[in-house]
Amino acid sequence: MTTFSELGLAEPILKALAHEGYEAPTPIQSQAIPHVLRGKDLLGIAQTGTGKTAAFALPILNHLELNKRKPGRRACRVLVLSPTRELAGQILDSFRAYARFMKTTMALAIGGVPVGRQARALMPGVDVLVATPGRVIDLYDQGAVKFDEIEILVLDEADRMLEVGFVHAIRSIIAKLPAVRQGLFFSATMPKEIADLAERLLREPASVEVTPVAKTADRIEQSVLFMDQGAKGRVLADVLKSEPIDRAIVFTRTKHGADRVVRGLAGAEIAAEAIHGNKSQGQRERALQSFRQGRVKILVATDIAARGIDVDGVSHVVNYDLPNVPESYVHRIGRTGRAGASGIAISFCSGDERDDLKAIEKLIRQRVPHGASSHPDTKPDPRPAPGEPEAAAAGNGRGGNGRGGNRNGQRGGNRPAREGQRPGAPRSGERPSFAGRNPAPAPRPETAEAKHAAPRPASQPRPAQRGDVRRTSEHELAGVQFLSRKPTRDANSSARPAGNSPRNPAR
Repeated sequence: MTTFSELGLAEPILKALAHEGYEAPTPIQSQAIPHVLRGKDLLGIAQTGTGKTAAFALPILNHLELNKRKPGRRACRVLVLSPTRELAGQILDSFRAYARFMKTTMALAIGGVPVGRQARALMPGVDVLVATPGRVIDLYDQGAVKFDEIEILVLDEADRMLEVGFVHAIRSIIAKLPAVRQGLFFSATMPKEIADLAERLLREPASVEVTPVAKTADRIEQSVLFMDQGAKGRVLADVLKSEPIDRAIVFTRTKHGADRVVRGLAGAEIAAEAIHGNKSQGQRERALQSFRQGRVKILVATDIAARGIDVDGVSHVVNYDLPNVPESYVHRIGRTGRAGASGIAISFCSGDERDDLKAIEKLIRQRVPHGASSHPDTKPDPRPAPGEPEAAAAGNGRGGNGRGGNRNGQRGGNRPAREGQRPGAPRSGERPSFAGRNPAPAPRPETAEAKHAAPRPASQPRPAQRGDVRRTSEHELAGVQFLSRKPTRDANSSARPAGNSPRNPAR
């Protein structure tokens, strides 16, 4: 399909699309819309930025236009579930734009605003209800909304639902739906639990897959800078001042980390706003509005915004903290380089994030280039050159695995002997053997510390002597941390991203 008119959409929808300036459907729209128009269930594998909202909104509105009827009190004909408040609001905005020339009633049900106001909006019944799962369950339990007239259920960003803990709420909602209904299911990835959920929701679905999550946009210029954790604030201020930034989103791993970054940027005279789950809905909306209108060019966000914010003109994305989940990297940097524009994604990597970087590079099947920076706090690329054995990276003093040493717990990995050092000789800092000067003492019982002692050089066998046990593994690392403690991650960091949770007041 090359034009929307070829899809067979109703005239008021085509008129609205022309008003919005849309001429040709995206690949997922041209593939998905015909299936939905025929009433088929749909399983769509597509990441954000592919145009999937229109892929389900346009045929749903077409169904409502051709099958006009007034919903009953407190009922809805279409229920669209979204993992975050921001994404829910944007979906509703899209429905309103495409239904500009229709008389379709709509409502939004999300956390952060009084539930009574939403209950009153649902009282006469609506055609389309866009909601987060936790809030719609609350409304159902209060008798403010009924599910018995639902004709179409849309589950958007299903894998994100799993991350923020909404799977049980969604199962509860599905169990209350009419037996005959159409199901539209969209997810960027398909882990087993999400596949099981899709099987419960869908009946003989048509499948559409566009742009696998492992693919990063070709127009995004990616780079990584290596530094200590404590240097990230200084390097960030330098990057934001030196780069030609139109709008930038800075991603942190935790809510409190986002607030700290905003305070640090304020100290460097850089205006920024934070958006995360601890902010009220009003604060989040004001921050987004300031960012969209250009009053603030820097938005600091947790992963709640990785798929929920669609703002034109984002020129830069900075991963202040690398994500624990590799797929989140693709979603984060996808905030730039949209609609054919180019974008820049810069990632900061501290020593304890090397494994996160390795997992990201494995997912996207490419090496993230080392970025050029003149900032004194940045470090050379510690990774081995392409084709070089992994052990070559051990020369950075952290061991080949990038997380503090080799499998034997010895810090520094298999480092070669220093120049001029004879084989088998003790390294600097180790006490020399006294063999040959004094008689060897009688063997004594093996201690817990001796069990962890490093192997002795084969050329100088001798029994253990008091005070001469080489400390390794956790003993040595503990001493290093005591002498030079590195900043730790935020104590409030969680494997579960902040957002709308069924037991979270931020719903």
